[in-house]
Amino acid sequence: MPRTSVVPVEVGRTRCGWATSAPEYVRYHDEEWGWPLRGDDALFERLCLEAFQSGLSWITILRKRPAFRAAFEGFAVDAVARFTADDEERLMADAAIVRNRAKIRAAIGNARAAQRLPEGLSELLWSFAPTGPRSRPATLADVPATSPGSVAMARELKRRGFVFVGPTTAYALMQATGMVDDHVADCFRATA
Repeated sequence: MPRTSVVPVEVGRTRCGWATSAPEYVRYHDEEWGWPLRGDDALFERLCLEAFQSGLSWITILRKRPAFRAAFEGFAVDAVARFTADDEERLMADAAIVRNRAKIRAAIGNARAAQRLPEGLSELLWSFAPTGPRSRPATLADVPATSPGSVAMARELKRRGFVFVGPTTAYALMQATGMVDDHVADCFRATA
C-alpha cells in the first residue's frame, strides 16, 4: 500500500498524515499547529516544549502539556527565570512532566536568556521567518527537518545564551508557530 501524505478522517476534511493517529494530534493540527503565534511567553512555552520533546514523541508532550503549564507557572518568562535550585528539585520530583534535569535547567536558563533580549523573544524569533512566496510541500516527504532560517535561528539563540535549540528544534518551532506553513497541499489547513 503506498504511503500517503494525508489521511481523510472526516467526510470532506483531509489532514496532514502525521495528524491523524490520535485525537490530541487532530486537535493540535486543526486548532494550533501552523497558526501564527506571537508573544514572548507564548513562544517561550513552545520553545520549552520543543526542547522537552527532543528524543520523545510529540504526543507525549501534548498529553503532559497541562502538567507542564502548571509546573512552569504557565511558562511566564519572568516567573521561570526566578526558579531556584529548590524549583529544579520540585520539577525533578514531578512525575506528571518529563523529568530530565538537563532539559529543566535549559528551560530555566532559557527564561533568563529571554529576559536579556532587548527586542524580546517574539521579535527575535519572528525575524527568522521566511518572507515572500514559498512552495507548499506536496507530501510529508517534501517537508524538511531544517531550513537555512532554522539554522540561523539556532545559531543566534545559542549566541545569546540559549541551550537545547538546535536547527531541528528551531524548525519544529517555526512550523508549530506559523513562521513557516508546512501543511501539505491536500490538507484542509493549506492556505496558499
